[in-house]
Amino acid sequence: MLTSRVHRRKPKGKPMPEHIARANAAKSAIRARVEHVFAYQKNRYGLFIRTIGLARAQAKLTLANLAYNLDRLIFHERCAATG
Repeated sequence: MLTSRVHRRKPKGKPMPEHIARANAAKSAIRARVEHVFAYQKNRYGLFIRTIGLARAQAKLTLANLAYNLDRLIFHERCAATG
């Protein structure tokens, strides 16, 4: 029932099969959207989780995600108002 989200490597000494290249490209599109969010949170909010306990780490992540979502909401509201 689970689908692998890990990229497949090119076979050594052979060209990459087309179906594997397409699958890797689809996985890259999903990964890029997610990684940009994490990079934004690390750079903007200094997100570095170094806590004792899972509950505190989860609370820190939840607050960072809430702040990110509010930033995105403000951005989209401003875009809608001006354009």
